[in-house]
Amino acid sequence: MPRIPPKNKDKGIGDRLIRFKCGLQNTILDVLRARPGWQESPSDGDWDFCWCEVYWMKETFDHAYLEEHVRINHFRNHYELTRKNLMVKNLKRLRRQLERESGKLDAQKCDFFPSTYELPSEYHIFVDEYRRNPGFIWIMKPIAKSQGKGIFLFKRLKDITDWKKGTEYQPIADQAKDGPETYVVQRYIENPYLIGGRKFDLRIYVLVTSYTPLRVWLYRSGFARFSNTRFSLESIDDSYVHLTNVAVQKTAPDYDPEKGCKWSLQQLRQYLTAKHGIHNVEELFRQINEIFIYSLQSCQRVIINDKHCFELYGYDILIDANLKPWLIEVNASPSLTASNQEDYDLKFGLLNDVLNVLDMENRLTGRERRVGLFDLMWDDGAVILDDSITSDYVNNFTTSLNTFLGCHADRKESLRQMYETAQALKKVSTV
Repeated sequence: MPRIPPKNKDKGIGDRLIRFKCGLQNTILDVLRARPGWQESPSDGDWDFCWCEVYWMKETFDHAYLEEHVRINHFRNHYELTRKNLMVKNLKRLRRQLERESGKLDAQKCDFFPSTYELPSEYHIFVDEYRRNPGFIWIMKPIAKSQGKGIFLFKRLKDITDWKKGTEYQPIADQAKDGPETYVVQRYIENPYLIGGRKFDLRIYVLVTSYTPLRVWLYRSGFARFSNTRFSLESIDDSYVHLTNVAVQKTAPDYDPEKGCKWSLQQLRQYLTAKHGIHNVEELFRQINEIFIYSLQSCQRVIINDKHCFELYGYDILIDANLKPWLIEVNASPSLTASNQEDYDLKFGLLNDVLNVLDMENRLTGRERRVGLFDLMWDDGAVILDDSITSDYVNNFTTSLNTFLGCHADRKESLRQMYETAQALKKVSTV
């Protein structure tokens, strides 16, 4: 079982060696191996920090005794937000709660996800909705798959009938007792914002270090993922047109692995600002902030909080032609495999900053509102830009949140200043 290893003051950071276990062979392993004072554990049970895959939680977590300081990168039931059907279920519950407590106008703040139904359990409800809105395009997604697997678009109910008869929907051996795999069917966003005639969505990173109380950090950097083919509703069967997943796009015949299909969030924000003005872009990013907070609040009461756990979520956000953001899905295991050098640098810095926020070396004061490129946006309540602004002044908690999504910052200089300040404050407090 995990335990506190012997203190080792020769490492230069904190007062002990930190032993880690990692179940992945990509950027996170590089980060852990490169981090001063951290050492890979040769034992399955002798570690202080574990970056595991989600299946490990099911098989091991409930049977392990964890020392006070140990940290793991998933909450027990993280899937309450990251499984597509449960995410929508929790969001619908929050919307009903807001409507009861504050009225329909307040509940409309949760209208950032498309009309969604779970199949097969809500098939008949979906059919009623389909018949009320003939001609719309719908998209089918398996609830627990990623990288675009099993997704398809359709316009006719016959397409679902044919799909249900196909092999993909049939229960596999270990699912036979539970029936076929669960899917969600969603109203397809038919008017996505296009750049160069191509559809894109945003991958944004949100770090939750606690659900009780809710403590949320937003990473400034991320990227826009573009389709490789110009957008058209005439070809709904073409995955290269409609799915922006890198796993899908990199299989396109004309895909350029060096160029890729990504923009940084900084590039995107500059483009949108030049085209639509600062005010409109700030309003767009304010609404995106709302998506993060409301979605996390929607599952806050059902997530099993544990002081050992944290979660790095990968949010997928789509912007439509009216500059309205839509929540597409939330990933519990966002891809940490880099597609090129720029992508590697982003993810290397991101993961290092996750470890900086967790502060297992005990170098911080615990009062920081910015760590590297992570900004503290929620700490049992909104973290606003100016501490002098009273809560009465901030009518909407996302109006002045301490967030700078898509803004440029010198990460290394920020970290240097932060650690110098923390060290100085600690010296003062010990005098």
